[in-house]
Amino acid sequence: MSVGGGAASLTLPQLAKDDEGLYTIRIFTKDGTAEHSAYLFVSDVPASIKGAPGAPMSVKAYDINSDYVLVAWKPPNTVNEAPITGYFVDRCEAGTDTWVQCNTAPVKVCKYPVNGLSVGHSYYFRVRAVNSAGISSPSRKSDKVTAIDAAESERLQGTDEGTELPVGVPSAPGKVVATRNTKSSVFVQWEAPKHLKSLMGYYIDGRVVGAKEWFPCNHKPFRHNRFVVHGLIPGESYVFRVQAVNIFGLSEESQESSPIAVEPALATPSAPYGITMLSCDGSSMTLAWKSPKHCGGSKVNAYYIDKRDADTLVWKEVNLAAVTERICTVDNLTEGIFYEFRIQAGNLAGVGLPSAPSAPMKCDAWTMEQPGPAYDLSFSEVRGDSLIILWKAPVYTGANAVTGYFVDMAKKGSSEFVTLNGEPVSHHYLQVTGLQEGNSYVFRVRAVNSNGVGKPSELSEPVCAKALPGTTEIVAGVDEENGDVFLSFEACEICETSKFVWSKNYKPIGDCPRANVSVKGRTSRLTFTNPDKDDLGRYSVVVTDTDGVSSSHTLTEDALNTMLELSYTIRHPVVPLKHSLNYEILEKGHVRFWLQAVKLSPSLSYRFIVNDKEVTSGEGQKISHDVASGVIQMTVDHFTRANEGTYTVQINDGKAKTQSSLVLVGDAFKAALKEAEFQRKEHIRKQGPHFSEYLDFTVSEDCTVMLTCKVANVKKDTSFHWYKEDDEIVPESPPNVMSGACALPLPLFSRKDQGVYKAVLSDDKGKDTSVFDISGQVFDDIINAIARNAGASASELVMQCTPEGIRLQCYMNYYTEEMKTVWKHKESKIASSEKMRIWGH
Repeated sequence: MSVGGGAASLTLPQLAKDDEGLYTIRIFTKDGTAEHSAYLFVSDVPASIKGAPGAPMSVKAYDINSDYVLVAWKPPNTVNEAPITGYFVDRCEAGTDTWVQCNTAPVKVCKYPVNGLSVGHSYYFRVRAVNSAGISSPSRKSDKVTAIDAAESERLQGTDEGTELPVGVPSAPGKVVATRNTKSSVFVQWEAPKHLKSLMGYYIDGRVVGAKEWFPCNHKPFRHNRFVVHGLIPGESYVFRVQAVNIFGLSEESQESSPIAVEPALATPSAPYGITMLSCDGSSMTLAWKSPKHCGGSKVNAYYIDKRDADTLVWKEVNLAAVTERICTVDNLTEGIFYEFRIQAGNLAGVGLPSAPSAPMKCDAWTMEQPGPAYDLSFSEVRGDSLIILWKAPVYTGANAVTGYFVDMAKKGSSEFVTLNGEPVSHHYLQVTGLQEGNSYVFRVRAVNSNGVGKPSELSEPVCAKALPGTTEIVAGVDEENGDVFLSFEACEICETSKFVWSKNYKPIGDCPRANVSVKGRTSRLTFTNPDKDDLGRYSVVVTDTDGVSSSHTLTEDALNTMLELSYTIRHPVVPLKHSLNYEILEKGHVRFWLQAVKLSPSLSYRFIVNDKEVTSGEGQKISHDVASGVIQMTVDHFTRANEGTYTVQINDGKAKTQSSLVLVGDAFKAALKEAEFQRKEHIRKQGPHFSEYLDFTVSEDCTVMLTCKVANVKKDTSFHWYKEDDEIVPESPPNVMSGACALPLPLFSRKDQGVYKAVLSDDKGKDTSVFDISGQVFDDIINAIARNAGASASELVMQCTPEGIRLQCYMNYYTEEMKTVWKHKESKIASSEKMRIWGH
């Protein structure tokens, strides 16, 4: 994997079916984490025999000994192939290219013990699957394995000298029973096989309920018929099976166990604690207490309160019916008497031990004007440097309503409290920052009303500023299938009784029409039904019956708008186009209207609309598409003035839609029509003998001008005639049309050769004419071409003495007075005069 330049890439060399699966990249930034996933589909290498299975996967070696290795693998993906009847295991010694088949007959299970290895030698292993059609291609080879551990080899061969081992594998183990053990382990027991046959031990496999793949629980034979499977996911359900093994191989699998959820064994809850008084009116007291530290593996659903006078030993029941909340008002008390209280908690396993007696509490009516204590202090989102503290409002408010709260904090063991907020907060929570990771803190809360600050709450339990291992945060996203905007949280810990409790601004959401909550395994999702500005705020989630698994996320307006845009795109997807609607003129004058999409599926539908009217394939036009290239097209055979207008293509491909239009009117239409008519005439012309290249000129090295042309679709009796100003020219050599080219020489070219030249080609299939006007610029171009060739042949200047005077002259292949000649003396042009004459012939 490489990371840099704002990009990350994962390269998979020698891709195989084993590499198929869901790949996820997790990005950590100062703003949190983000995840992106994609499923990689890998096609099997085509089998050499039609109908043979795909290659097995995930070949691994376990229980490595000096001459023995247990090879295990996963079956190949099957599509329409015949069922797999067995497997062949091959080995290859490292440093060689020779593969040796280890078993003579196919083994039916996905494990095989390979014997006969050489001590200290290294090996690779591969597996081939077999069905009625033939044998698959080999799997990807295993990692290199070295045969060592002589002690294990001696153990495997541990039989008395001269005693022969019984031949054959053991029978399958009997009934398998799985029971609760801890929150991440399960206790598995099974009955021994009826036929042991020198049993070496057992292999235990597990599988998540609903999954297809089994995973090994041990990698060496386990001798006993009971085993603790560790490392399981809390709250997940599993089934187990067992195989027996001896040196001849593995038994058949046992029957699967019944499903078992990974939860601690049930027990009664521990005692509640922290009993405190919240209010007293002289004849009754309102009490509150803290939940048991251990729920016993089942939700606490009942509390029972006992009371006694502080100077007696006899306890009396307060409530016969269970109290379900951690608050209770005890009536029929005597004013001025001190009372003690104790509480018991109950769950499915029964009622637990009572709590320690509370401190003596005097039944005196509260008359202070300040509020009573807040209660039920709890913590959420505990991280290395921050946490959220929450509390409940006082039962006793004093003379006036509570207007706010102060939160005090001290390090564990210290009595020096620091008030965290300078001004009272009106809500029942506070985010505490600036903690030192690993340190423990205690908190208390004081309520405020217009008469002053009230009694402090009981001290909270000490809380350590440290995140739980595997802690994740809430992720905001948009569902790729339906465009729903959601908040999602994956718990790092969960149990059977756990619930996800979502809150907005730390007030439980409950049943709310604006959002709904779903749970799948360890993940809960809060989905907004119709999100808007009213949904902005801080959302939090707490997983009950865990060690404080929780998280929060603030939904801002910018983030919501971004997600709403993505949601709209998903719910109203657009078919992306490489090229919008365009046209091209084809031969015969046909006009092709076309566009190209980035991708099309076989189930797409589309229609062409011309001037607000749908057109279909039929006489005069053909409509078609190609899924592979993404092209949709309509070809109009005869393009006329009636075809002027607006062309539109509307596409529906699954949920995605798009349309593209082309306006072909005015000058744009006239240009298209002109080109179409030209191509149509060209097509008709080319049905008979015709000029593939029209008349043009060339100049040879000897300065002879040649009129040339090329012809096509001719035959022996095709006639060819030259004309100048409608007067036929009969060249010395008659034209040879079968050669594909004709030429007319114009020797000693001069002004006399100006005029309109014409070449006529005809036979019974048709007639074609090419016209070439030698005048004006064309004449000048020919003269210039002659001058270039003549100048290239010019000799050096020669000086002669003649009766007329001194003559400077040169010789060239050809000269005509139409050629422009310039003489220079040094850098100055020389003109004719009385003393100097310029001429040529």
